[in-house]
Amino acid sequence: MNRRTLMKTSIGTALALILATQVGAQDMDETSQASFDTVMAFMAAMGEGPDAMSPLMADDMVWHNEGDSTLPWIGETIGKEAIFEFLGVFGANLQTTKWENTDAFASGDTVAVFGVMNGVTPHSGQEIGEFSFALRAKVRDGQIVLWHWFEDSFAVSQAYHGRS
Repeated sequence: MNRRTLMKTSIGTALALILATQVGAQDMDETSQASFDTVMAFMAAMGEGPDAMSPLMADDMVWHNEGDSTLPWIGETIGKEAIFEFLGVFGANLQTTKWENTDAFASGDTVAVFGVMNGVTPHSGQEIGEFSFALRAKVRDGQIVLWHWFEDSFAVSQAYHGRS
C-alpha cells in the first residue's frame, strides 16, 4: 500500500474530526492568528495527503513524538520526505477512533492544542482507551517547522504490546 493510501485511510478520518471540533482563536495578534491558522490548515491537510500537506511544511520540519521508544512511531523525524514515510508507519500501527480538540491557543509562532483521543493498535488488535494528548507546533513564514506531540504513551504502549 502506498503512503498516500495509508495516510488517507488511517489518519484522514480522524484528522478531519479535528476541524469539526469547535476550538477557536480569540483576541490574537496578527502573528499568533497566522500561526494558529497554519496549524489548523495543516491538520486539515493531513486528511488529504502529501500534496495538500507539503506546501504547509518547511523543508527542515521536525516531527517529534514523545513516549515509549518501543513504539515504532516514537522519536524525531526531520524533513518532509522522512515525515511522509513516518506517517505511513504511524498509520499502519495506530487507527484513531476518536479525536477531540478541547483547547487550542497561539502566541506568536507557537500553537498549543490539547485534547482526548482513542484508537486501536493493529499490532495487538487492542483498543487503547481514551487518553489525553498535547501538541506544541511552531510556524515560520507560513509553514510548520516543529510538530511536537505528547500523548499518554503508557496507555498506548500497553495496548500496542497487548498488555491492557
